[in-house]
Amino acid sequence: MKWLPLAAYIACIVGANWAIVQFGLVPVGFGLVAPAGVYLAGFTFAFRNVVQQALGRRWGFACIGIGALLSYAITDKVTIPGGLLPLAIASGITFLLSETADALVWNQLRERHWWIRAMCVGEACGMVVDSIIFLTLALGSLELLAGQILGKLWTIVPVILLMLAYRAVLARDTRARLA
Repeated sequence: MKWLPLAAYIACIVGANWAIVQFGLVPVGFGLVAPAGVYLAGFTFAFRNVVQQALGRRWGFACIGIGALLSYAITDKVTIPGGLLPLAIASGITFLLSETADALVWNQLRERHWWIRAMCVGEACGMVVDSIIFLTLALGSLELLAGQILGKLWTIVPVILLMLAYRAVLARDTRARLA
């Protein structure tokens, strides 16, 4: 069970890059568009939290490296016109920096046992950092920033539900070990 979030985390990283190459821009609501990987990228923050909680911080960063390498392999080293770096490299750097920002906030709040606050504030921080860095490196423009942030915001509710479910599983496992 503890390895499932690791696989999901890597799959979301790779899936986000694959979606951008396959589908380009997608509508996210209110007349805004964003790169197609926006929804999967939004879920990576939650999976990073779970991976870090279950396996430790090193595994979270290892997932980013594995995801970037797999993305590089499946995106055929695509560089989006106007982008500063190939998509997979821009993505790897972005995930590394944004996940670090998310983790710093998340860890501080989680240590106070504020799980939901930790996730919401951590994800918000990570989403903004992620969006700015990714759009700059991969597209060379912040024109899609509002759409990128909105697209990731759509993932918050399901992510909170996933975290609540995960927290319940951890509590159940802890009770079972103590019994």
